[in-house]
Amino acid sequence: MTSLHQPASPKPSIRSILIALMLAIFLGALDQTIVAVSIPAISSQFKDVSQLAWVISGYMVAMTVAVPIYGKLGDLYGRRRLMLFGMSVFTLASLFCGLAQNMEQLVLARIIQGIGAGGMISVSQAIIGDIVPPRERGRYQGYFSSMYAVASVAGPVLGGYMTEFLSWRWVFLINLPLGLAALWISHRTLIGLPVPQRKPIIDYAGTVLMIIGLTSLLLGITFIGQGYSWHGDQVMGLLVAAVSALALFVWHERRTIEPLLPMHLFANRNAVLCWCTVFFTSFQAISLIVLMPLRYQSITGAGADSAALHLLPLAMGLPMGAYFAGRMTSVTGRYKPMILTGAALMPFSILGMAFSPPSAEVLSGVFMLLSGIAAGMQFPTSLVGAQNSVQQHDIGVATSTTNLFRSLGGAMGVALMSALLLALLHDSLLAPVTGQPLLGEGSSGNVLLDGLNAVQGPALDDLRLELLQTFRHLLTVSAVVSLLGLSAAIAMPNQLLRGRGDKVKSPSP
Repeated sequence: MTSLHQPASPKPSIRSILIALMLAIFLGALDQTIVAVSIPAISSQFKDVSQLAWVISGYMVAMTVAVPIYGKLGDLYGRRRLMLFGMSVFTLASLFCGLAQNMEQLVLARIIQGIGAGGMISVSQAIIGDIVPPRERGRYQGYFSSMYAVASVAGPVLGGYMTEFLSWRWVFLINLPLGLAALWISHRTLIGLPVPQRKPIIDYAGTVLMIIGLTSLLLGITFIGQGYSWHGDQVMGLLVAAVSALALFVWHERRTIEPLLPMHLFANRNAVLCWCTVFFTSFQAISLIVLMPLRYQSITGAGADSAALHLLPLAMGLPMGAYFAGRMTSVTGRYKPMILTGAALMPFSILGMAFSPPSAEVLSGVFMLLSGIAAGMQFPTSLVGAQNSVQQHDIGVATSTTNLFRSLGGAMGVALMSALLLALLHDSLLAPVTGQPLLGEGSSGNVLLDGLNAVQGPALDDLRLELLQTFRHLLTVSAVVSLLGLSAAIAMPNQLLRGRGDKVKSPSP
């Protein structure tokens, strides 16, 4: 077992550490959303549409793959140096993004930026696991979930204003002062954290196999979501490579001395059920964030700014649910009731959205708010549950695995729901206007909306009526999928969190 040592040094308050960690979370989450609105401007300047999808997808794939690696390295080397490394990589890569002279340079810089962001997000949450006892963690993880929600709202707004009045390059350059500030604060506050006192053993073979497997899987999922056929040579090749590499990874991890991802964690029933819950919660939340604005725009004919406002109730519900669940978990010492309540609320709220037309903005907004609350109640509590289920020396791996399942759930949710939308539209009246990927970021514009704009008169009304039915079917399927998350929550043991006196030595409150 890894022994933990705390160097004798001045100990800052948990509040100051929390500020540093929240800023890191905000920066990493912001760059998932702020770039989307600048895509047309980037395409216009570089005259290159073929690689445009990877400005966003490259960041997401790199961040997802990096998360479990940071988790294990944090357990081996200590989290402070990993956090500072991730922040430095993210900030430097942001400069390279802002100075990029062609699409290839921009995509490469975004991949490097994603590697840095994976460290900031994963290590931040693991640090809370080091310094805060399980019973108190729900409250702090609720703060982190609030940062995700703020970033999801602030990202498109900031990106739109900077692209319109400055340049798309400022979408990346804004990270320089913010990143340097976060780096300075973290350097001063993240002291006195536990440091492992043994020689680390790096699982190089496992790292390579996991990178190949996860990257192939995420690329295949991304292509499916962009409208590629799942049985095409490109997608099938990636999926076969993913299955093969991940199978070898599991075989190797069972035999190595210091595994990157200890397989014994998957024999921990409670941790696995927490990971299943966060997977399906992310599946629903991220796919709704992507699909609901498209539903609103295509059916009502509203612009992108109105669609962003339409999404606000969902974004507002996330921190509300996270804060409430965190406080209640801290008071009661049990996380299952909050997870179960959110999981039960999710299918109800999605069905409510399915059968409330977008034009009924108040009713639709209420169900979107409930969906956000349902997701917010599950994200931080699932992480706390997973951390509470493992030994202290596995906190980093448990945290990174939770984030990995959260990222995979979001990627699969967007891909599968987008692919299902394409399938539902294939034989409909809309087939002539959806002959290419609907939601592919690599397209110069949204094909569905472009097609609808080309239709006028009664035909447009007929198309929008059929779209209403199509999205109703899509959301009904989404509600059925959410029952899988509810099943995991029901099967979860109702464990009591370790008490307030069970934390490791930590900075002073």
